[in-house]
Amino acid sequence: MIPFDWTEPATLKDAVALLDPDNPTIRPIAGGTALMLMMKAGVFMPSRLVSLAKIESRYSEIRIDAEGVLRVGAMASLSQLEQSTEAMARFAVMKGALRTLSNVRVRNVARIGGALAHGDPHMDLPPLLAALGARVSVTGQRGTREIAVEDLYAGYYETTLEKNELIAEAIVPALNGAKAAYMKVTSRSADDWPALNIGVRLETDGPAHIREARIIISAATEKVTRLKDTEKLMTGTVVNDVLLKRAGDAAIGEVSFLSDAHGSAAYKRELLRVYLARVIREALS
Repeated sequence: MIPFDWTEPATLKDAVALLDPDNPTIRPIAGGTALMLMMKAGVFMPSRLVSLAKIESRYSEIRIDAEGVLRVGAMASLSQLEQSTEAMARFAVMKGALRTLSNVRVRNVARIGGALAHGDPHMDLPPLLAALGARVSVTGQRGTREIAVEDLYAGYYETTLEKNELIAEAIVPALNGAKAAYMKVTSRSADDWPALNIGVRLETDGPAHIREARIIISAATEKVTRLKDTEKLMTGTVVNDVLLKRAGDAAIGEVSFLSDAHGSAAYKRELLRVYLARVIREALS
């Protein structure tokens, strides 16, 4: 690696001020699990890294507010979230998903904000939180704004964040009786990069009647993708084998599939058809 400057601002505001939207070689670094790999491979050569390790401690906190909303500071680690008894009790769908996001060594170091801001479509956290209807609070030189997680991604390794904006917090709305499930499909170990990620959040009337559906996929596509046409098809219906087959056909018809080392586009197309039915049944059960 070539030499670079290292700064450790004491506040999030100071960290934002050190970013230069016109200089892509200046980057923030949280846990650094992905960024360091890119640097070692020579894919990214920084002139300066802005460490977020010493910003205000509140950005490492995890809490449930008075409305039952889960608020996760961007500098909380994946392991912190996994080990939050209160968060896992309110959002049981996260419990299993977090254990297979990566190996435990990475989970101990990787930060929530970095996992969301990196933009790799194979990462589990973005589609998981998008399926739950989560938002991120973003701080920049022009103030703060909120972005739905599903709208945070513009393409392969591309986000809608400005170059001088940082994620401050992830905000996950209360389930309030909604049912949710998440599945990760890998061709190797459970914590490996997936061929398909899929998450659903279902508002129901009765055991199998869907009032409203939210369906998110990733890894098979170039970015986190919401299946809006499939959601409309399922709204106001009773789940049965015929409906799930129609939904699978609709789902594979509304996205472009990405071939990579984890599977061909044709393989991922069939995975989506199969796993859409499985994840919906899992949520309803």
